[in-house]
Amino acid sequence: MAHFGTTNKGEAVEKITLSAGDLTVAVLTWGAVLQSVRLAQIPHDLTLGSETLADYEGPLRYHGSIIAPVVNRLSNAQAPLGDKTLGFQVNFNGQHTLHSGDAGTHLKVWRIAHASETECLLALTLPDGEGGFPGTRSITALFQLAAPASLRLTITTTTDADTLLNATNHSYWNLDGSADFSGHSLQIAADHYLPATAEFIPTGEIRPVSDMFDFRKPKPIAPQSPDLDNCFCLSQSQQPLRDVLTLTGQSNLKMTVATTEPGIQIYDCRHDHYKGLAIEAQGWPDAPNKPGFPPITLAKGETLTQITEWRFTPPA
Repeated sequence: MAHFGTTNKGEAVEKITLSAGDLTVAVLTWGAVLQSVRLAQIPHDLTLGSETLADYEGPLRYHGSIIAPVVNRLSNAQAPLGDKTLGFQVNFNGQHTLHSGDAGTHLKVWRIAHASETECLLALTLPDGEGGFPGTRSITALFQLAAPASLRLTITTTTDADTLLNATNHSYWNLDGSADFSGHSLQIAADHYLPATAEFIPTGEIRPVSDMFDFRKPKPIAPQSPDLDNCFCLSQSQQPLRDVLTLTGQSNLKMTVATTEPGIQIYDCRHDHYKGLAIEAQGWPDAPNKPGFPPITLAKGETLTQITEWRFTPPA
C-alpha cells in the first residue's frame, strides 16, 4: 500500500498493489479505481490509467472506477420507484442523468476494510437521498486475484429503503498498448442488443444482433467500425457466473470476461481518440424508464451481489 495523492478536498488516496501468479493489479481508494493491470512478460499495461490523481478527478473520472448507484443514463433525469417518481441531477446534454451525477461512487474515497497480497476489500456508505437516490446504502468492492492470471470483482450492496441500484466497473482496455484498439477482435455471447438514440439512451427496442452488431463469433473491430455505445443483452436477469465476452489483441493476448449481470455495455472511447474499449458488465441502462427491461430495484433489507471476472491468457 502506498500514498497515491490528495484530493482537491484534502482527502488522502491510497494505492493498493495485488499480485498472484502472472498478474499484478493496482487499485485506488479513489473511486475504487482499477488503476493498472499488468501481465508477466507483457511490457505494457492492459488498461488505460494514470499515475496522477488529478486526472481521475477530471478527464479520467470514469476510467477504471466503480460507478454506482446507477451507471449509464437515466432519461430525463428521473425514474419511477413504487408510487413515486424520483428526480436526479441533470448532467448530460442538459436533460439526462449520467453515471449518477455528482453522487456517483467514482467521485468518492472508499475505506480500506481489508487488504492482503492477493485481495482487498473497499467499503463505502451512501447517505439517504444523496443525488435523489433513496436509502442509506452500504457498498463493498472485493478485488481478488488468483493464479495464473485471474481478477474477480464482487460488488455487494445493501439498503435500508427501496432504491435503484446498478453498479459496474468502468475500465477501458487495450491489450496491445497501441494508440487505439484497431486490430482487436471481440466476441460477445449476446443474441440481442439495445439500439440507442442520438443521446445514447436506449430506444426501448430489444433488437436481434445482425451485421455489424453481431459478435457471437469473434470479429475484428476498429474505430467507427462500428460505432459502439450500446448494451448487449446477455439475459433477462442475473445468472450464475458465466463467460460472456472475449477480447483478443493483435498479439493474440486474450481477455475473457465472466459476469453474473444481464447486460454488458461496450463503449468505443470516441471522446479520447478510441484509445481503448470500455467493457461494463451491468443491468440494462435506463431500465426503470423502459417497460420490458429487467428491473434494477433493490428492496429494503435485501442484498445485491454483482460479480465480474477477468481472465488473461498470454500469446502462445
